Amino acid sequence: MHLNAQQIKLGLWRGLLRLMPLLLMGTLTLVTFWLVKKSAPADISTIERVRLHEPDYIIENGILSALNEAGNTKYRVLGKKVIHYDDDASIDIHTPRMRLFTPDKSPVTVKANMGYLDGDLTILDLIDNAEIFRPAQAASAGEPGKPRMLARSTYFKVFINDDVIETNKPVTLEQGLSVMQSNDGGIFNNIDQSMVLSGKVKGRIERVQSGEPQ
Repeated sequence: MHLNAQQIKLGLWRGLLRLMPLLLMGTLTLVTFWLVKKSAPADISTIERVRLHEPDYIIENGILSALNEAGNTKYRVLGKKVIHYDDDASIDIHTPRMRLFTPDKSPVTVKANMGYLDGDLTILDLIDNAEIFRPAQAASAGEPGKPRMLARSTYFKVFINDDVIETNKPVTLEQGLSVMQSNDGGIFNNIDQSMVLSGKVKGRIERVQSGEPQ
């Protein structure tokens, strides 16, 4: 069969029309890819890298101190090793020893095998062989004398701004010659330097006779 030029042109146009949707889709795909590539950062992995919980500095025999409104030391934390983390500003403290200073009263000492201080410097978790020690206080014009106090537990949580230390673990409390125990923990208030035990408490309470050591 003999085809003239007009028929050949008509066939080419029909074939081109059938291919038009595919050509349009291909063009849109290439344009989209080009726009995404152009707008993407040069190195996303560097700019949006994952911040790992890794120490940015370590201090041997470190000391952390804070002052109150009057410029006096409110508390001081010592540790054989102080490890600071960049991602959340938290601090690990090996063998922490914390001293809480209250006006007109003897400093209270809190210590443990391990401590964890949050990034806001408001909460200190003390773990393993945790102790709160308040030395004996002589009587003053404003209040009677107090015997030495020693509280022991596996865990204490220090709320630094609130001057409160608490635990929900078993705790043993010694005050003078008295010894008391609670399996439900207790709360130590550093303002009046007293501790209240929670739940059922057992032990012995002995009065200190005049002239006896406290």
